[in-house]
Amino acid sequence: MITNSQLFRGLQIQCRVIGALILRELHTRYGRENIGYLWIIIEPMLFASGIGILHAGAGGSEFAMTDIRPIPFALVGYGTFIIFRNVVGRAGGTIEANAPLLYHRMVSIFDMLVARTLLEAAGVMSSVFILLFFTYCLGLGTLPARPAILIIGQIYMTWLSFSLAMIVCAATHENATLERLLHPLIYFAMPISNIFIMMEWIPNPYREWIDWVPMAQCAEIVRYGQFESASNKYFSYGYMNLVCMTLTLIGLLYLRLIRRHVVLN
Repeated sequence: MITNSQLFRGLQIQCRVIGALILRELHTRYGRENIGYLWIIIEPMLFASGIGILHAGAGGSEFAMTDIRPIPFALVGYGTFIIFRNVVGRAGGTIEANAPLLYHRMVSIFDMLVARTLLEAAGVMSSVFILLFFTYCLGLGTLPARPAILIIGQIYMTWLSFSLAMIVCAATHENATLERLLHPLIYFAMPISNIFIMMEWIPNPYREWIDWVPMAQCAEIVRYGQFESASNKYFSYGYMNLVCMTLTLIGLLYLRLIRRHVVLN
């Protein structure tokens, strides 16, 4: 039987392993030249800024009657979607790229995906809050009305992305075709992720259909956290918990199954 001290010791070792993998991922991806590790924040800022600028002239529509301004609206929506795009999009080929690390008994595929997910989420979430602060300073938006809810929405998107990343990582192992199709499929998911439109603007029956999409609910949560006038009628924490836990269980089982087929040369 595992004692509390053994469990705590195991968690400490696991945290150190994940921390080392995060540092390795940072160094491998960005190096130390130029601005180095800051690219983890600057890169999503550039993407989100471009989308925000494209929406800068979207006045005179639904935005005009409320505190919902076009630039922060685009930033929180697309900024949250970047978490999904980066985490799931980079899950393919994880095993092949990091196979030598599996020689170490304490390193697992799960640890690799956790490290990548934490790195991506931290970078994107930081960039979104920095950009929201800039829009506030420039008079183009307001500070988050419910910052805790905004963070919760981003955490749900991170959890959802991580659970899907485990499934994608296992499914793309030794399946190059699926890995190549992954990026187009992610962008095809943008229209149903509801990142550029609020749920209450969509007429039925389409709203009822999109309401089943977990990414759309994440978008509604972050908008409810950002804007005072946003509605909380179109998302459910219970539903998100159920979906994320189910996908996490499937992902864990799939990783355990595929680990038996990983050959270390």
